[in-house]
Amino acid sequence: MRFGIISFPGSNCEQDCTYIIEEILNQKSVLLDYRTVTDLSNLIDCLIIPGGFSYGDYLRAGAIAKASPIMNSIREFAEKKGLILGICNGFQILTEAGLLPGTLLNNKTGRFICQDAKLKVINNQTAFTNLYFEQEIITMPIAHAMGNFTVSEETLKTLRENQQIIFEYESDINGSISQIAGICNKDKNIFGLMPHPERCSEKALPAGNHGLQLFKSLLTNNAVLN
Repeated sequence: MRFGIISFPGSNCEQDCTYIIEEILNQKSVLLDYRTVTDLSNLIDCLIIPGGFSYGDYLRAGAIAKASPIMNSIREFAEKKGLILGICNGFQILTEAGLLPGTLLNNKTGRFICQDAKLKVINNQTAFTNLYFEQEIITMPIAHAMGNFTVSEETLKTLRENQQIIFEYESDINGSISQIAGICNKDKNIFGLMPHPERCSEKALPAGNHGLQLFKSLLTNNAVLN
């Protein structure tokens, strides 16, 4: 499987993702230049938008990255049902670009949060989560100042009806509505989450390796796009 990993100015998790893809999963990856890439469909099978602080989080997290040259290619890739994974800042970019619903606001504490978080798997019938069990409790680290996922009550109802809520926090960590930690689009080919699966993909790490199942899910023959 071919993975593309975008490096924006201020991204800082692209090498973590590259390590997981190449060293642990033995798959191919390529770092994508946000300024020059014009066609993703013939280059990769899955796009990863990693965490970090793209463009220094100026204006707000993801607001400048959504206007970068590569975003047109990302939209075209999404329309062709290409798989897109947005992690932390990547999730923020996807919402700012309108590829996922909602907005990531400042944490309810007004502070940057960096800790391990307990998550509940709400939907395991996606290309990203098919190796988890429904309602399984997993641990992933979080590190964000703007992780407070917010949508209208009407949109929340739609997310539930379409089974777009993928992960929920076990407790109210950052103020997110319904304690949502990650969602998919309606077609289930775009997934954004605030926790960092690439930081918990080896047993030696403090949070364990629950994140590895997410990446492995993408490789299985059981991957489902509803």
